[in-house]
Amino acid sequence: MFWASYLLAALAVILAWPVPVMLSRARWPARAPKTALILWQAIALAGGLSMIGAMLTWGLEPLGDNLLAGLRGLTALLASYQPAPGLDLIHVFALSAALLLGVHLVFTLLLTYYRIAKQRHRHRTLLNLLSSPAKDSPRTLVINHPAPVAYCLPGGSGSVTVLSEGLMELLTPAELQSVLQHERAHLNQRHDLLLWAFAAWRAALPWLPTSQLAQRAVNELIEMLADDAALETTDRPTLIRAVALVAGGERPAGSAAGAPARELLSPEEAQALTSANRLRRLLTPMAPLGKAAQSLVLAGAALLLAVPTVLLLAPGLAG
Repeated sequence: MFWASYLLAALAVILAWPVPVMLSRARWPARAPKTALILWQAIALAGGLSMIGAMLTWGLEPLGDNLLAGLRGLTALLASYQPAPGLDLIHVFALSAALLLGVHLVFTLLLTYYRIAKQRHRHRTLLNLLSSPAKDSPRTLVINHPAPVAYCLPGGSGSVTVLSEGLMELLTPAELQSVLQHERAHLNQRHDLLLWAFAAWRAALPWLPTSQLAQRAVNELIEMLADDAALETTDRPTLIRAVALVAGGERPAGSAAGAPARELLSPEEAQALTSANRLRRLLTPMAPLGKAAQSLVLAGAALLLAVPTVLLLAPGLAG
């Protein structure tokens, strides 16, 4: 596993800096937001697997020629209470670092979920007190607020869309319907799960460019996906007017598109990262990315996940 650890470390560095920087600057994700989301997830998963895997393979190198063999050797070593030849302090440190990083990532994921769930529960309690059901829209609540506000609050079967009275007075029925379709797309496509995962990734490794750029890109891409869903039932000028009018409103903490982003970004930054790009994309529509190009991107995402897996499990990489 000697060469495997170096290859995994090199892959981790590449996925931590140049790849996310180039992808964040690329223009094609706006033409295929769903494909871009898959690629961002592959980069995050492969990067984390490579970081942990590089330390694991280095630490287990004296005990086996791949990850499974090394783990079996480590189990036998712990059971025998006998020192292993070649397993020195550096290898023990690498194993400890891999364990700590893995536990840190899982713990941060669970902690982020708890914090978001707590926010949503508190927000839903306030909504029960301060809102009323919309007359013509099921699972929609109306709050007495003069600003144009629209957001969705995930909660499984209890998910709701929230509108302000100021928004309903400002928008025409067609524009209001486009806003509802946009917010319901967030709920139907479970965008809250994506935001949770990338918010946890950034909270766990705030210094990592991948986590910072990925969270910003994912926030923009899910808004684009929701816009595309709204365009299936409304015309583009109507949606553009609705987006422009709603852009000045606020998404309270706990909403699907607001909670994870606002937990780690300022409201001004989170708003600027979505509204400008959404309007630019709607005002200057681009042709969808070709099927061949999308297939190439998906193949690259699959390759990103396959390479660290092969390096970890394939025998005979000890050189």
